Amino acid sequence: MVGRSSLPEGALFLGFDSSTQSVKATVLNNELTIVASETVNFDSELPHYKTEGGVYRDPTDDGRIFSPTIMWVEALELVLEKLKPKIDFSKVVAVSGSGQQHGSVYWKKGSEAVLSSLDPSKSLLSQLKDAFSTMDSPIWMDSSTTKQCREIENAVGGALELSKLTGSRAHERYTGPQIRKIYQTTPDVYESTERISLVSSFMASILVGCYASIDETDGAGMNLMDINHRIWSKTALEATAPDLEQKLGNLAPAYAVAGRISPYFVERLQFDKNCLVIQWSGDNPNSLAGLTLNTPGDLAISLGTSDTVFGITAEAKPGLEGHVFPNPVEPDGYMVMLCYKNGSLTREDVRNRCAEKSWDVFNNYLEKTAPMNGGKLGFYYKDHEILPPLPAGFHRYVVENFNENSPDNLTEREVQEFDPPSEVRGIVEGQMLSMRGHAERFGMPNPPKRIIATGGASSNESILKLIAQVFGCPVFTVQRPDSASLGAALRAAHGWLCKEEGGFVPISCMYMSNLEKTSLAAKLAVPAPGDGELLKKYTSLVKKRMEIERRLVEKIGRA
Repeated sequence: MVGRSSLPEGALFLGFDSSTQSVKATVLNNELTIVASETVNFDSELPHYKTEGGVYRDPTDDGRIFSPTIMWVEALELVLEKLKPKIDFSKVVAVSGSGQQHGSVYWKKGSEAVLSSLDPSKSLLSQLKDAFSTMDSPIWMDSSTTKQCREIENAVGGALELSKLTGSRAHERYTGPQIRKIYQTTPDVYESTERISLVSSFMASILVGCYASIDETDGAGMNLMDINHRIWSKTALEATAPDLEQKLGNLAPAYAVAGRISPYFVERLQFDKNCLVIQWSGDNPNSLAGLTLNTPGDLAISLGTSDTVFGITAEAKPGLEGHVFPNPVEPDGYMVMLCYKNGSLTREDVRNRCAEKSWDVFNNYLEKTAPMNGGKLGFYYKDHEILPPLPAGFHRYVVENFNENSPDNLTEREVQEFDPPSEVRGIVEGQMLSMRGHAERFGMPNPPKRIIATGGASSNESILKLIAQVFGCPVFTVQRPDSASLGAALRAAHGWLCKEEGGFVPISCMYMSNLEKTSLAAKLAVPAPGDGELLKKYTSLVKKRMEIERRLVEKIGRA
């Protein structure tokens, strides 16, 4: 068995996370302990782009949300400059990364030649600013491709057929529908594009100095890859745009080597010329790696710009709801995921309206309101929601006879507003009830053995208590809420080890005998509630919420 001693003494492993609002970097040593980290926030540290939450919203095109591609380039340069005083780049033996899923970049013809001949005396920004056929990168928050989604689904025989083929029905944020929209609305951009990258393979391409492959896990978030055979699906490609396969390039396993680091970084920052760049992947797959999620009874909840719920499974069983991706650290397995667009920004919106713009006030309201909020149920969508597919808007209900003993006969009435404490509990409790309801419907464990919480809001103990109550299980957290960059650094070490061993080795062999001594260990944050009656009542409330949601989707749904 390969052991942790296989990681060379003194070696460093660098992981990036290019997310919606920032670029983060985490550095692990050969003991898998964090030795350095850095962050560049787009809005505050690159204010000249004038983004809000790292994005632009197009006022002329409903639901169109994108980011300036070149901002990600400048952020990568800046985070490396900030890391420079903290670590010796020559000791970094492998680099990997995480990218926000589904976002896409359009390299114009001739750009690979530019990538392969970067001048180390000049900035990346100055040399890559003209490398793209469009300066706008559609991202996961975009919901402007409803038409293209329906066209792709119809072309392959319906939504369920597409899901069986690619792991998900067509979703507006998925890269396939985004590519189709560009092909239809700006054909000149599509024609002049030499390579289409995901955010993950885009950043990897900069590091290796040529076009990096899309990895199989992130590639499953495009509605273009055959989920079972892990190759591009001819059927899906033809339904999306002409000559697409040559613009996408090859797929690669997540643990594969993308290449050695570009001479640009060797000369400019003194990286070792033999430093490996391991395939980058999506942020949720990297979080799965960083959380060492390897037991089918475990669930992870990531509380970030988007909220996601994910777990692992041995076989792919895609349906009309949720998503299936190849497991990034187990070649024969899969990860299953639910994604919510209205995460931290929507919680912040309620905080700003109802809690004096203070998390302390917000948490105080959460603590002082009773579980189940007196039967008040809220649906809060600052942006068009993914799950359920509902338009932006707010819906509030009071369940009338909630405290009676007949959970199947609950009735509700709609109201215009809640008092501020109820609104605060309404947003968080509503999100958790929705997660539980959809997770159960998707076949995820109920109740889970445990939940591992990550993302920015996982440091909020009041929110963690509520998760434990709604799901009826213990909640664990990791030392660092940014599990995506941590997972990327771990995957850098794993990819290096696989290369050394001449083939795939289980990632757990790097830490299984010593997990508690690494930066990967999860710690109990909230024990399982001992109140079985409370769990029963939440079960009734989940059922009622899903019933109201179904009616809302029938009435005003976007799908």
